[in-house]
Amino acid sequence: MIYIDADACPVKNETINVGLRHKIEIFIVSNGGIRPNPNPMVHTIIVERGMDVADKWISSRVKKFDIVITNDMPLAFDVIKLGALVLTPYGKKLSSSNIGQILATRNLMHELRSIDNFMQGKGNSFSKKNRSDFLNNLEQVIRSTK
Repeated sequence: MIYIDADACPVKNETINVGLRHKIEIFIVSNGGIRPNPNPMVHTIIVERGMDVADKWISSRVKKFDIVITNDMPLAFDVIKLGALVLTPYGKKLSSSNIGQILATRNLMHELRSIDNFMQGKGNSFSKKNRSDFLNNLEQVIRSTK
């Protein structure tokens, strides 16, 4: 199965297209605002609003070798411990060997942004290369589970 942490995910449609081509069931999990997909293999899950509600829904259902698409590092950390394969929308593969360092960097940057007003809003933009990297790595991850 593929789980998409969908609230701010720029590659929902790409994930659906690749997942359906491989006949993989897909769960799109968000707080709302997502148009349902008519394909019976694609499930739109709307959770209550609140801190980490979508994350908890995903982590309570994910199993070993499921694929999770997220840019949320605490969620990635949790599902990696459960044996899931994690990919960010930017195409970065996350695993037990790199998630600790990535999570520590994320926490440090969060602290720096909270201290320095000039660092507010300095996120990465999403490019065609990011989309291409994502699609290539999603194919690799799916093939590794077969």
